[in-house]
Amino acid sequence: MRAFQTIVSPCAADVINAVAPIMERPLAFGVREGDGEPLDFQGGASERARIIDLLGPSPISLDDLIRMSDASPAIVRSVLLELELAGRLERHGGGLVSLI
Repeated sequence: MRAFQTIVSPCAADVINAVAPIMERPLAFGVREGDGEPLDFQGGASERARIIDLLGPSPISLDDLIRMSDASPAIVRSVLLELELAGRLERHGGGLVSLI
């Protein structure tokens, strides 16, 4: 029942005592870092072509592009960055992108 009660106290020490058990727990993250191996951001020519073929003058969301290309988000983002640096990509609001 204590977990559902609201702590109302004018004293900072009471608040610190209330959150101390939470702060003492170690943080557990589900993702582990790799073994020092660099991530492979270099997609093959077929992946790049597939991503570029999905782009057109109509804006498409980044999430849809990743899903439809069946490529990793890192590769899709690196291809989009290359296109943007080449002046061939336009970014729109809401995470939409299109070819220029």
